Order: sequence, then C-alpha cells, then structure tokens
Amino acid sequence: MREVLVEKNRYFDSVFLLRISRELEDLPGVAKAVVAMGTPANLETLERVGFVLDRSAQRPSPTDLVIAVDAASGDALAEARSRLAELLVGSQGPASAAVARPTTLAEAVTVDPAINLALISVPGVYAAREAYRSLRRGLHVMLFSDNVSIDDEIALKDEATGRGLLLMGPDCGTAILNGVPVGFANVVRRGSIGIAGASGTGIQEISSLVDRLGGGVSQAIGTGGRDLSEPVAARSTLAAIDALTDDPDTAVLVVVSKSPSPAVADLVLARLRNAGKPAVVQFVAAPPRRAEENLSFAATLDEAARDACRLAGVDLSEEPRLPKLSPVAFPPEQRSIRGLFCGGTLCQEVWGILRAAGLEVRSNVAADKRFQVGAEAATAGGTAVGGTAADGHVLWDLGGDAFTVGRPHPMIEPDLRDRYVAAAGADPSVAVVLVDCVIGYGAHRDPARSLANAATEALATARKAKRQLLVVASVTGTRRDPQDYGAQRRTLENAGIVVAETNALAARCAAEIVQGGSQ
Repeated sequence: MREVLVEKNRYFDSVFLLRISRELEDLPGVAKAVVAMGTPANLETLERVGFVLDRSAQRPSPTDLVIAVDAASGDALAEARSRLAELLVGSQGPASAAVARPTTLAEAVTVDPAINLALISVPGVYAAREAYRSLRRGLHVMLFSDNVSIDDEIALKDEATGRGLLLMGPDCGTAILNGVPVGFANVVRRGSIGIAGASGTGIQEISSLVDRLGGGVSQAIGTGGRDLSEPVAARSTLAAIDALTDDPDTAVLVVVSKSPSPAVADLVLARLRNAGKPAVVQFVAAPPRRAEENLSFAATLDEAARDACRLAGVDLSEEPRLPKLSPVAFPPEQRSIRGLFCGGTLCQEVWGILRAAGLEVRSNVAADKRFQVGAEAATAGGTAVGGTAADGHVLWDLGGDAFTVGRPHPMIEPDLRDRYVAAAGADPSVAVVLVDCVIGYGAHRDPARSLANAATEALATARKAKRQLLVVASVTGTRRDPQDYGAQRRTLENAGIVVAETNALAARCAAEIVQGGSQ
C-alpha cells in the first residue's frame, strides 16, 4: 500500500529529513519511507523506486515537502503518518512544548540575545539571501548549503570580512566552535590546537586524531571546499587564521585543505608566517615542502595531528604502526586496489600516498588531471565501480556530486558505498578493498555495522571463487562520539576487516599488500 502526500511551502533541512525517513522505515509494516523536499532530483528518485505522483496536481516545487510511504497495511500507514507528525513538530516528549521553534531569522534572534551564529541549510537559490540577512544582523554564518555561485560566495565573504564576521562555506559541513560540534563533526576534548580547514573530513580526521593522541582542540573553523581556489583566494581561511591568531586559547595553528591553487597557497602561508604562533600545514596530496621558522608541512593528515600535538606539548610516546598481517600471495592478475570512500579528502589523501608509493592510481578526486576519472566510468546499474583488470587501482569518492544526485551523502546513508563494497568481492582483479568509516554527529548511527555486512558478503563471494581478498579500513572518530570509536572498530574487526589506526596507515597497508611486502 503506497501513499504520496505533498505539503506546500513546508521546508526542512535535508539531513533532518533523511533521519526521519530512516526512523519511519524502522516502524513495523513500513517497507519504504521517503520524506524529502520536492526538488527535481528527489522527485525523479521517487518515481524511479516506484512511487507515482498525482499527474493531475501541480508538480511539487523545491519548497514543498513530499512524503512517500510504502506500508503493508492501512494500520501501518496510519502509524507512519502519526509518527511523522510527531517528528516534524519535534514532539519527543512533554518538555518539547517549551522549546522555541521560530520560523524566520527575525524570530530566531529574539529567542536568545546571545545568539551570534546562523547555520544556514536551505536550497542554494535562497542560501545567499539568508546569509546576507544573517551577516547584516551581526551573526557569524555557517553556510551548509551548496549550489551557491562563486560570485555570491566572494561577495558574502567580503561582506563578512567588512563586518568582522566569519563566513564558513558555502558547502561547509564541519566546525567545532567553543567546544560545540556543528554539522559533521566529532566530540573532542578542549585544548590549544586551532584548525582552519577547506576540508570537512580533513578537519574530522585531524581533530579526532588530536583527541586520541591526548591533545585538544580550541576551535575548528570550516571555510568551504572552494575557499582555496583562485577566484575565492582563501578569503575565509585568512579570516580564520586571523581569528585563531587572536584567540588566547589557541597556541598552535593547523591549516588543512584539498589541493589548493598554488598562488592562493602562497597567500595562506604568508599569513601563517606573520601569525606569531607555530603552524602546521597539510595540503592534501601536495608535493613535500621544507619546514620554515614557524611552519611545518605535514605529508598526511595523521602527521599533521601528531606535529600539532608535539607543538602543543603533548607527550607522544609511540609511533603508529601498520597492522600486522600474514603475507598473502596474490596471482599477477589479482593486484588491484579498489578504494570506496565516503570522505572526499580521505580519498584524495589515499590517492597521494599510493602515488608516492609508486602505484599508478586513478580517482575522481586525483590531484593530477592525468589520473582523473569521471563518474561515468562507474559500471551502469550502481552495482560496481571499476571492474576489469585493465582498470588497475581506482579510488572513488562516493560523496562526489555525480554519485549523490537524488541520493543522500554516504556519510549519512552508506548504502550506496556499501553495495559497491559487496560487489567488489566478485571482481577477480581486486586484491584489496580500501574503505573509510566516518563517525560523529551528522553521520550514520552505525556505519560500521553496514560496512561490516557488505564486507562479509564480499569476502564470502571471493572465498566461493577460491580467491583471497582483504578489506582494509580506518575509523575517523573518537570514543566520545555517539557511535563510539572503539565499538565501531570492534564491529569491523569482528567481520574480518583489517583496521588501521589512521587513513594514511590504511593506504600504506594496502600498498604493501599489493606490492608483495611482508609486515
């Protein structure tokens, strides 16, 4: 029994709606539930999975809420409707009636005069307008929305700088502000290390490792993935460096970014040289550079975390080591690494490490255009990426735009990535499946369980074909995250997955396996 309802002009954040959809699907008798905004991509997805929109009615707009439920009975459908109503108004208990739920920015700022940050997650066509309104009310802005034009991004960042405010974004998903995780972020202890990052999972990997090494984070300021591009010219990164320089609680600076424009990288380094505080720079997959008076250059995200901790006075007694494995003799035709990642920066870091190890590796996030491969190279039907010995080593950022059209990001819902993991077991050229597992606020409630199930299927498929296969992973997160780093790691290990301490070590482990090194 299927039902599709449309509620006009009722907007909710997409991450919130994805969580509601999952909760409805957990109800008895509900096979499928999709609660989403009426964007063209979402409507196309609904029709593709078998929901029929009313052709006689006006087609939903991106500001309309669309509710689609496939239930076994009328009672199950009614229960889903009732639970949905509770979730949409936040009726989680008697205390919820006291929670203010403003519907406009003007109302929101009256709730608490101390509010100084606006988190904006609306369709890109409206995002710049709301960001301007927030800045003009004296609010710092975290602009989660994407599809904001370069021209608007530059203008917004100039507006923020002129007002002495931070504009984080657009497409900024991670921050830790005064100890509060915002967006996709991890629970880390407070400390003296301040991070500025044009990379969400880069911030997450570094901040989580700092915590696990015994250090702490003062602030982690996201800047948006385009900030170190030539047109944007690091406007937010420079503002973040200035803010961390002025922050008395920050003793050590860290800047992390996917491969930046060389000219813009020079601007960032010049600002760091004048900061008067020691700084660690990690430009992912960039060529190595010599240390300067107050600057050190980390080759990997984990090296950045360790360097920052040393500068902050944290005692690091042990160096991280590769997982111990018995040597595996793969036949010559089975030597490929297939990387399947939720985090784009983690994927690009692995690409750089494998290239430095002498492997020819292609990826949709390769820093060198000669090795870039588009999503059109993925096997049709969504069951595998790569797929022949001729493909060689291929790494996929499955959170890239081409893979998430009409689908949730794999950090929120890892089903797409994990279907690829399961399918990799049938590829006779693949020796190692290399994956990440990112936890924390905003992430899936149990990504290790989903990944473990997929890996179990892949390993069983390989065994049935009398082939060996290794699945190598790392977990980005901390023990205080809602999912618990230790519990997630044990889930993976119990499924036969090799778990490395860091993303970089997982990459080196994979390289040694396919190159025949013993450990």
